[in-house]
Amino acid sequence: MRKLKQYSLLASAIAAILSNQTIAKDHQSKKQKVETIVVSGTAGGRGIRKIDAGFAVTNIDAVKIDKLAPKSTADLLKAVPGVWVESSGGESGANVFVRGFPGGGDAPFLTVSLQGSPVYPAPTLSFLENSSIFRLDETISMMEALRGGPNPVVANGQPGLTTNFQLKRGTENTEGTFKYTTSDYGLQRLDSVVSGALNDDLYYMIGGYIKRSSGIRDAGFTSERGQQFTINLTKELDNGEINLYTRQTDDTGAWYLPTPLNIDGVDAEYTQLGTLNRQATIYAGDSGEAMQIDLGQGRGWKGHVSGGSIKLELNNGWHFIDRFNLTQGDANTYGLVPAGSAMLLSAIADDSNNAKGAVTGTTYSANTPVQSMGRWVVLKDIESFTNDLAFSKAFGQLESAFGIFSASTSAKDWWSLGNAAYYVLAPGGEMLDGIACNSSVAGCAWNYDINSTGDAKTLAFYTTQSYKASNTLTIDIGLRSERHEVNYSVDEDLNSTIDKIVDYSQRKTSWTIGADYKLADDMGVFARINKGYKMPYFDDFRDNYETYQSGDPLLKEVTQTELGYKYMSDNTDFFATVFSNQVKGDTFVRQPGAPAEILTNEALGLELDYNYNHGSGLSVNLNATLQEAEITQSPTNIGNDSQRQPSWQLRISPSYDFELAGMFATVYGTFSAVDERYGNNENTVVLEGYEKLDVGLIIEPAEGIKLQLAADNLTDEQGITEGDPRNVNAPNGRYIMPRSIKFSVSYSF
Repeated sequence: MRKLKQYSLLASAIAAILSNQTIAKDHQSKKQKVETIVVSGTAGGRGIRKIDAGFAVTNIDAVKIDKLAPKSTADLLKAVPGVWVESSGGESGANVFVRGFPGGGDAPFLTVSLQGSPVYPAPTLSFLENSSIFRLDETISMMEALRGGPNPVVANGQPGLTTNFQLKRGTENTEGTFKYTTSDYGLQRLDSVVSGALNDDLYYMIGGYIKRSSGIRDAGFTSERGQQFTINLTKELDNGEINLYTRQTDDTGAWYLPTPLNIDGVDAEYTQLGTLNRQATIYAGDSGEAMQIDLGQGRGWKGHVSGGSIKLELNNGWHFIDRFNLTQGDANTYGLVPAGSAMLLSAIADDSNNAKGAVTGTTYSANTPVQSMGRWVVLKDIESFTNDLAFSKAFGQLESAFGIFSASTSAKDWWSLGNAAYYVLAPGGEMLDGIACNSSVAGCAWNYDINSTGDAKTLAFYTTQSYKASNTLTIDIGLRSERHEVNYSVDEDLNSTIDKIVDYSQRKTSWTIGADYKLADDMGVFARINKGYKMPYFDDFRDNYETYQSGDPLLKEVTQTELGYKYMSDNTDFFATVFSNQVKGDTFVRQPGAPAEILTNEALGLELDYNYNHGSGLSVNLNATLQEAEITQSPTNIGNDSQRQPSWQLRISPSYDFELAGMFATVYGTFSAVDERYGNNENTVVLEGYEKLDVGLIIEPAEGIKLQLAADNLTDEQGITEGDPRNVNAPNGRYIMPRSIKFSVSYSF
């Protein structure tokens, strides 16, 4: 039955594309030249007109970002077709799923790039995915999001989703924006950006932000604090340009975790974290050494992302591009993690009358709801350096490019997970005295403590060849030969004994073949097949050490096919892409120390990306994904749906410009809906679908002045993004963010 559904889906999608090809004949008289340029998916990021690209890429500019008002970098990715985002954990630590690729959390198939360079080559480590170390602000001019396509061959070799954020850059004119934002949850934020010319052919852009708040889920203290500063310098040369940038960030926020779904009063506004429990004592390692921690530090990033590029037009038609990036900093995590189901105090206390609050001394009744909560600490020091060098030249109808990509990646980790104790289940609920395991060094559940260090090196040689067979047909191929090496060691009990050591080296060849056919100047179709790999990093070896020792390469093999239609006119952009993929060798680990499950996953789906802009002031964006993702190889779950993958999702974002009492105004909004999903590979936990509505209003009362009011989750929908990934049978889940309202005033010159 599932296969019949897949064939029906594919047939319907192809029929839609063929139908659009028929419609295309009505537009062939139009010769509108669309100059939207994309650099993702091209060797060295040289760039190509979007209408000429034989792959699926989405562009979101600063104006759209402002209207979407994302709460985090991952939240912005909801506007990309084929992507499912769980951003309910706060500004860091999102879960991002791409085109039905398997995953139990984090973002294993997402690479975030800045100015064309990956901010960190490892897409995901435990407690770290790429979006966690990147913050949005007014310095961003554009985001590109490339799914599949040439991804496995160029740059970081990511087979899934590569997002590329581009910084604003200076011009001859001095320009700037100052923006103040507040909210109904006490946010105080100031953004600024200024750009211009320092002297002839030397341009600058500087900007950043400062923010403070107690969080959308009020913790009762300043649980979110951050600041960021960015500078971007561009020197134009007679035959090219040199660019240098640095982005210094210190931003942390509370880590929001699954909460009980079966207790009255626990809803989307609830957080366990508060002033009565943010400070704690844990006992780490075999020695049980006491450690004082502040759980209020949450998750965040304190470090920098710096780099640059040089682009030159050489003699005899050769083009040279070199892009480099250095990332250094700390990405730490502190959190109160549920360690089981909520229950009544009488179920765990030998004598309820002696169970008192450890801070206030309050005596709690036997029917008080309580829950075991782990005090988790992850200290993560990361560093990476990447360099992507490419030469390209056109030889008649053949355009050739040759590149070298190198990456050096390191991570030093210190963890203490577990440290569970029973707490009163209430906002900021305190730990209990009079519970035996609460006063035990061993705690109330398992502990997993490690001290590890790892280094990885990647060296890849790649080439892309594009042949213009005729005025309408272009064929391209790409090859990438990559050597990936990992050295890694782990002390799993903090007793100065190395329990696991890794010396790994693997070479693989990725490839892509594509064809692009122009139906008219403003429309075309494309087809592509590619094969790539997700190379293993440190956590893959720690969680699958016995598998590694048996000789398994621990890499994920990804094969994808795509069939797409594209249309770009004066007021309409429309892209439809049918995709099919298979991921072999996926390893799923429910929690650190648990055994791994090795899976093969297959998916078939359709992406729609539609933009309409009418001269009357009306614009509409629609993106939708329809897919089926199935586990086709597993010890126990063959034929089940892949966990946390919706069969469909839809986002519609209309916007209307008008005059209001002589002032320019814009009203806009986004309606999003998602189907139900399964919270586990066993398909026993159902996460219900939900709808969400966001609205906003912009008024410009005078030149350069803009007032903006934005309401997120206007109807206060209580949607669930995930269950409890560590305790699948526990009735815990993570709600989407509750209703919030922001107001900002900005001045631009």
